[in-house]
Amino acid sequence: MPNRAELSDEEWQTFYSLLLVNPYVHTDSEENCRRFLNAVLWILRSGTQWRLLPASLGKWNSVFKRFSRWCEQGVWQSLHKGCSQHPDLQQVLIDSTITRAHACAAGAAGSRAEAEALGRSKGGFTTKIHAITYGLGNPLDFILTGGQASDVGQAEALLQLTPAGAAALLGDKGYDSDPFIQAIQDREMQAVIPPRNNWLAPRDCDWFVYKERHLIECFFGKIKHYRRVFSRFEKRARNYMGFIRFVSALIWLR
Repeated sequence: MPNRAELSDEEWQTFYSLLLVNPYVHTDSEENCRRFLNAVLWILRSGTQWRLLPASLGKWNSVFKRFSRWCEQGVWQSLHKGCSQHPDLQQVLIDSTITRAHACAAGAAGSRAEAEALGRSKGGFTTKIHAITYGLGNPLDFILTGGQASDVGQAEALLQLTPAGAAALLGDKGYDSDPFIQAIQDREMQAVIPPRNNWLAPRDCDWFVYKERHLIECFFGKIKHYRRVFSRFEKRARNYMGFIRFVSALIWLR
């Protein structure tokens, strides 16, 4: 069986080809660079503290600082985008999921909880991941908010992240809003969103197409197999997003 705590040769070759053309990455040694990505993957899958990183994968503080620098410079985002080329945009799906934040995620120096996408919801101290995927459930983009944020409040922002050419947008009842439906139609897309139960004159919904919405739920299930995503420990939203981007790139490759 493949070792899920290490990159396969095929995955590494894809990542390395993208890193070679990234202006923010200095690939002095292919072996060291691969060991660094395996170290981040080990943290991502295990969910453990950086200080417990095995010595064979490098010095934990050096690995953490490099990971944080890549988050700030958008390197993880570029890996995700590089692996997600040519998606089938017949349909796009939007939804959100809540992750619990550990107490150590609070207290980022010089910042505040709202700026770091931390908030309070019924689940406690949480972050909400708003995602958009293409028709087969592979991720296209994300927005992070506090756990108390509504789905429809981020709907138009997600719509702006939708690549041109998508024919239909699928969402659950939480996205049923006249302004949002109009915004979808203004982009010449079909809105496949069920009407709320309290509508006196409910809209029509293509229920056959709506059956495909479960694929974004499957995507959330996949990313939560990685324990550093399942529970948030990062003080900075950009670092948490870095892990999400790395997982997303792996999902595209696998």
